[in-house]
Amino acid sequence: MARTDGLLFRQLFEKESCTYTYLLADKSTKEAVIIDPVLETLDRDVKLLEELELKLQFAVNTHCHADHITSTGLMKERVDGLKSAISRFSGAAADIKLSEGDEVKFGKFHLSVRETPGHTDGCITLVLCDQSMAFTGDALLIRGCGRTDFQQGSAPKLYQSVHEKILSLPEECLLYPAHDYLGQTVSTVGEERKFNPRLTKTLEEFVKIMDNLNLSKPKKLDIALPANIVCGLHGL
Repeated sequence: MARTDGLLFRQLFEKESCTYTYLLADKSTKEAVIIDPVLETLDRDVKLLEELELKLQFAVNTHCHADHITSTGLMKERVDGLKSAISRFSGAAADIKLSEGDEVKFGKFHLSVRETPGHTDGCITLVLCDQSMAFTGDALLIRGCGRTDFQQGSAPKLYQSVHEKILSLPEECLLYPAHDYLGQTVSTVGEERKFNPRLTKTLEEFVKIMDNLNLSKPKKLDIALPANIVCGLHGL
């Protein structure tokens, strides 16, 4: 769990797409940010905000998702003053377009934006101000990484992003991915430097692995991408 004094942190799960949603808040001011919220769990997330009496400032998507529809658009209709945010390279609509070095502030805390393209052009990793936690989206998963075979995917770009922007963080920094399919919840930079079966390889070996995954397309691809381009509101 987070070691930062005064930080409220919740890791939430959506079982169909195995997506993690993260809620962070300043316990003093009650200002909060939510990362990668999912349409199917909108009611649950809004209820939690109400129960904890949080003032949600920002809903941030780490990239334009292909496997689920974001709840950001509908959440804005339910939470006064909420602003949506996504990378400027995502091609998606949002109130705030994020770039390298931008800060998403909530109370005395902030998340720093690191651009980590490779899974998609618009992938970002969000790093807590004291570098004790990082939210890696699909760029780096626990003992894995995001696929690179569609949506502007590039194995060399992903390899560079992860090594330069994520694995360069302090060894004890906790890593929280956007998905896990094996029930794992958190890793560390030190663990992934040592044990990640893909990213401990050379660039050439990594590219070969990624070129031969032969994964099927996400089930919701044809619905999710068009919806997420417009903040999850398409066809609803």
